Amino acid sequence: MWLRNSFVMDTLTAYQEVVDFIAAGTTPRNVVDFRPSDESQERVSDLLFREKNGEITPDERSELDHYMQIEHLIRLAKAKAREYLANE
Repeated sequence: MWLRNSFVMDTLTAYQEVVDFIAAGTTPRNVVDFRPSDESQERVSDLLFREKNGEITPDERSELDHYMQIEHLIRLAKAKAREYLANE
């Protein structure tokens, strides 16, 4: 059960970073410059390593899927922000 709780906490932390960023208000430049925390980046790197080496658990796979969804959303936002900046 600890792994499951850790998964929930790690995923919530990643979502919370994005929510805090949006809630604080932003500009297209800030969206383009947004980077996840070192902690989130390290966690994703670890999960990708475990996946590559066939060591990932089902809970970790689910966690990685959530991180990939967040990354996809951020990439879309960055692309749109770049369009706004190009049209200024």
